[in-house]
Amino acid sequence: MTPSHGSLGPLGSLGSLARLPRVDGVLTAEQVAETAASIAAMQEPCGAVPWAVGEHVDIWNHVEAAMAMLVGGEVEAAERAYDWVPTLQRADGSWPMKIVDGRPADERGEVNMSAYFAVGLWHHWLVRRDLGFVHRHWPSVRAGLGWVVAQQLPWGGINWTPSEDLALLAGSSSIYQSLRAGVALADLLDDPQPEWELAGGRLGHALREHRDRFADKSTYSMDWYYPVLGGAVRGRAGLDLVASRWDDFVVPGLGIRCVDTNPWVTAAETCELVMALDALGDHRRALTLLADVQHLRGEGGRYWTGWVFRDASNEGERADVHWPHEHTTYTAAAVLLAVDALGEVAGQATPGSGIMRGSSLAPHFAELALECGCPSADPSPRGVPSVP
Repeated sequence: MTPSHGSLGPLGSLGSLARLPRVDGVLTAEQVAETAASIAAMQEPCGAVPWAVGEHVDIWNHVEAAMAMLVGGEVEAAERAYDWVPTLQRADGSWPMKIVDGRPADERGEVNMSAYFAVGLWHHWLVRRDLGFVHRHWPSVRAGLGWVVAQQLPWGGINWTPSEDLALLAGSSSIYQSLRAGVALADLLDDPQPEWELAGGRLGHALREHRDRFADKSTYSMDWYYPVLGGAVRGRAGLDLVASRWDDFVVPGLGIRCVDTNPWVTAAETCELVMALDALGDHRRALTLLADVQHLRGEGGRYWTGWVFRDASNEGERADVHWPHEHTTYTAAAVLLAVDALGEVAGQATPGSGIMRGSSLAPHFAELALECGCPSADPSPRGVPSVP
């Protein structure tokens, strides 16, 4: 008998509705399957998953969509998506920033996109336990993370692209998660990557102690919650960070703003905040926000990107409308991963549900050989920072 709450055991097949995630009172397993199928319906024949039909592909959002399809029962589509990823990888390990019709549309290599395959592959291992699949894609993950750590700045942040001199807080926070996933994969395959651990320690320190050194994108909600979502800032520090700008971004009953100056809530950012709250153990507010954002669910389980609401800043303008007028794969993906995360406490979840909490990732990294001017940690296990 399937337990009514908690995580399922290792899944050999996700085809049965009884084995799909759900959050009681918010989304059923049937609705999860419908949304996963809506992502698969937008997949290109080559396996790539664009933002929306006719739009571009980027590796980060593509991997996120593959993770969501996997937990939603679209196993074949998810694995086709993963098999496509190495086909666009370049000799240096990076991927182009934008891909259209199977060809690079923006040749720049971008660090958090080039790192995220590690998270997807580790998530696939958690859900499917297919070691052959891991072996097949490990060279691609290893090359990608090798390129990413080569872009690290002396103070710990990761330079966004080789042609721009800046580090992004949200992107570097995501890379912290990717490095922990990469080290977990390296441990699984007995292929140690000590340089990733060193880079992860420096990066985690920068995300906790030097957020002022990243490019100022503080008007975006992603810069607010991503240090928590990526795992570098947790516990009391994480709760304090979330509290610091809660009223700037959260719109009760609707979700969260993408940008603090605009009356526009977006489902993807809302569901990422849901997963950050889940990682902090704040399940009450996480469940409330997940329920709130269901007003953006559309026909066939698709999700509108966002909603422009009426407030004092847009009197006389068009409001109370979906904008942009599109259903996006990355939005649907964020919803499904949030459902899987909260399914552990409020329904049912897959074995991959802890991917954002980090419960299955490699341990947090020691802050060794810092070059930012701060003292380095004791190289013993006691030097590993306390990040719940």
